[in-house]
Amino acid sequence: MEKKNSDWRKTYFLIWSGQAFSLLGSELVQFTLVWYLTRETGSATVLALASFIALIPRVLLSPFTGALVDRWNRRKIMIFADAGIAIATIVLAVLFLTDQIGIWHIYAILFIRSLGSAFHWPAMQASTSMMVPSEHLSRISGLNQTLRGASGVISPLLSALLLAVLPICSVLLIDVGTAFLAILPLLFLAIPQPKQPERTMAGDLQQILDDVRSGFEYLIQWKGMFYLTLAAMLLNFLLNPGYSFTPLLVTQYFEKGVLDLSLIETAFSSGMIIGGIILSVWGGFKRNIDTTIAGIIGLAIGTVLVASAPSNEFRIAVAGMALAGFMQPMANGPLFAIMQSKVSPEIQGRIFSLLESMVSAMMPLSMLVAAPVAELIGIRGWLAFGAGGCFIIGILLYLIPAVRNIESLPEK
Repeated sequence: MEKKNSDWRKTYFLIWSGQAFSLLGSELVQFTLVWYLTRETGSATVLALASFIALIPRVLLSPFTGALVDRWNRRKIMIFADAGIAIATIVLAVLFLTDQIGIWHIYAILFIRSLGSAFHWPAMQASTSMMVPSEHLSRISGLNQTLRGASGVISPLLSALLLAVLPICSVLLIDVGTAFLAILPLLFLAIPQPKQPERTMAGDLQQILDDVRSGFEYLIQWKGMFYLTLAAMLLNFLLNPGYSFTPLLVTQYFEKGVLDLSLIETAFSSGMIIGGIILSVWGGFKRNIDTTIAGIIGLAIGTVLVASAPSNEFRIAVAGMALAGFMQPMANGPLFAIMQSKVSPEIQGRIFSLLESMVSAMMPLSMLVAAPVAELIGIRGWLAFGAGGCFIIGILLYLIPAVRNIESLPEK
């Protein structure tokens, strides 16, 4: 394995800054396309299908893209992924400009952009562990959580402002500019690559399938990380539907309007920003796993506040959402740091992709289950159910020795 550059901060943060701009551009495009589909069709089915199409690469293709990330040069993967997404966006902008846009065009571009992300995300995560010393990985994860929270606050507001003064094609082209900012430092900066075993780097289909299978076997054999992966899947299953139903909770239970909905969603994103900043400065407890478990328990407490708030105490629900947002980086950031520090660098691409695939698969499944259940027990009932599940998961993780001692075990 190539050694980390002693001046890692300069290299990493130049790359990170470009990726931050690219993330903002991607969020602008996402909001713009959702707004366009909403305005033009007013169809929940159209929006649901758009979300499903964007999920396909993350759920079905990520294990295979992760195997390729472990074979190929990760710096070049990020360059081509950003460039491919930018080209797809240019095509979409031209279709809007020439008034030839169709719904199926948007579906196709959403699929291509998601496929690019399925290559880019594991490549960036695996590259981070090669550039950043292990003692700083939790702080970097906190910084990344802050960035995502900030994008969640800024991008809808910025998109709305831009769409008020610019045509859609011009807003889309902003993403092309941010992609260029992401690619530029990658053209001049080196990213360490792990040493690979002797094999065909391109790889035939059987070799790729063998890599995917070995990734699954790796996770299953590493009991501590396997239990953490199952916990992440269950948490997504329990919490995703409840927070997706927030608009209904605000309008039907609290009998509030759009400004109140924006307030509760901003509270979550703001909590996420603050939590990410604190984690990036503090670094978490001495053991990352303790921070993750505390974050899961905190998520449960925040969800309980939302579920138990009386209909005339909307501020309690806002406080609960802020607490849940604050705890999300605490739960997620250290988990990524553990994986980056303990998983062998040459297989991190497929491990991160498998985690992404398995957790993302819970999103459509949970919505299919939660929708009819919430009709019976109410949205607050599902939130309470999810909070109880969080408490149980947090306690069980602490009681399982393979999880509690995961950082004291030899590197995998």
